[in-house]
Amino acid sequence: MVDRVFGDFELAALYDKLNLWGPGDDFYLELVLAAGSVLDVGCGTGRLLRGAREAGHQGRLTGLDPAAAMLVQARRAEPGVEWVLGDLLSHAWDGAFDLVVMTGHAFQELLRDEQVRGLLSGVRRALAGGGRFVFETRNPAARAWERWTPDRVHEFTGDDGPVRVWHDADPAPTGDRVTFTETYAGARWPRPRVCRSTLRFLGTTALDGFLGEAGLAVAERYGDWGRGPVTPASPEIITVAAPRA
Repeated sequence: MVDRVFGDFELAALYDKLNLWGPGDDFYLELVLAAGSVLDVGCGTGRLLRGAREAGHQGRLTGLDPAAAMLVQARRAEPGVEWVLGDLLSHAWDGAFDLVVMTGHAFQELLRDEQVRGLLSGVRRALAGGGRFVFETRNPAARAWERWTPDRVHEFTGDDGPVRVWHDADPAPTGDRVTFTETYAGARWPRPRVCRSTLRFLGTTALDGFLGEAGLAVAERYGDWGRGPVTPASPEIITVAAPRA
């Protein structure tokens, strides 16, 4: 379940080991390879854009992230990409990109309406004519947080040996927000590291309202990485949005 709870340099260095390449990465990579210029908002360690370069993408690739620790990892791994510290409120690109993506459920970190509006306004400005904005959020109807329990432990091998990670979500959401802890235990820490975070779960109606305010409209929508329809049981709400005429 881990996506973006990596605020410091030590944890950022573990991100790719904990989040292995999967179907979602394949989905986005196909889109990136078909676009001439791409902006990855919340790019993290830059895995997607790095994969695109390795697969032969020759166009403009730009990664944007507010976490300096993530970008340190990105710059070490792929110097041939433009890595930018900040967000779409501090940087503006006018019609510069054929594709803007926001992966890793990073959209769910936008907890306030004004944050969502600011992000979508920046995306709309950055898109070239005919461009697309693609992002995903967990489907609130599937109630994934009910499975974020301490008994579900994920283990992987870090530089200092095994690292164990588990989650513990508050039993009752506060509106459309779910708060949880993420705990890391391993030889590198004298005691477990605990991070507390909150994610926002927006359904299709709320998402479409925000998109419409920003001058964007849904072009395609899927409920899983195989491009299945959105149903109450679908794990994802994957949205492909385009500027409205």
